[in-house]
Amino acid sequence: MIFTLVIHTAPYQAPAAGTALRFARAALDAGHSIYRVFFYRDGVHNATSLAAPPRDEQHIPQQWQALAEQHDLDLVVCIAAAVRRGIMDDNEAKRHEKNAANLATGFELSGLGQLIEATQASDRVITFGGMR
Repeated sequence: MIFTLVIHTAPYQAPAAGTALRFARAALDAGHSIYRVFFYRDGVHNATSLAAPPRDEQHIPQQWQALAEQHDLDLVVCIAAAVRRGIMDDNEAKRHEKNAANLATGFELSGLGQLIEATQASDRVITFGGMR
């Protein structure tokens, strides 16, 4: 089975981002594949390089990076939602005249077209986190 995951919540806002991470690991361990993980709305906060949770808590953004590196996953962050929330790569930081970028390594800014393409290429699309 080929999955696309859509994450709508920030890593420490609600359990959804952690649940998505656990689902991704379980699906991959069971032999399924993940076509794309798409971070949307507040879910874009999973892609920040500036997260610094206490040492006794899981570091969800870092865990997404490790999982992506291990399984060659495509981690796509909605560019409109990200920039609105201050998550930027070098190009967007320059374009918006900001002095720094904070998009974590392994994540890519892109548009909703990437989500549409992923839904067509996947058997199932699973959404984590409520839409307000």
